Amino acid sequence: MAFASFDSKNASAPMAEINMVPLIDVMLVLLVIFIVTAPLLTHAVKLELPQASSQVNPPVPDKVEFAIDATGTLYWNGEAVAREVVAARFTEAGQRQPQPEIHLRADQAVPYRFVAQTLADAARAGLTKVGFVSEPDSP
Repeated sequence: MAFASFDSKNASAPMAEINMVPLIDVMLVLLVIFIVTAPLLTHAVKLELPQASSQVNPPVPDKVEFAIDATGTLYWNGEAVAREVVAARFTEAGQRQPQPEIHLRADQAVPYRFVAQTLADAARAGLTKVGFVSEPDSP
């Protein structure tokens, strides 16, 4: 953009020089802003950060896959066992720390008596983590 000159010599010719005064003013304003804001960037905020501990994670409890088929046969991790052996294994598992999780799978045709006996044996042994495993309904 050209501005007219106040000289009366060549009034119709545009001014060919760049006016440096506004550029210098802008640069000085920016310099003052940076001088004022630079010390603010060096100040630290006082924080009390949490302390992290490097303790060992507690061991994950074992899990026992316990199954009862339609005939009432008991299975401990896939191995067929008698009810007396199951009671002894429940007692041994109840004394371990951490206690194992019992995942109970029962056939839908099994009489509830076998499931109730198994739950009673687990409760007598002091086992508290007993979960029932089921299959989802098919649409």
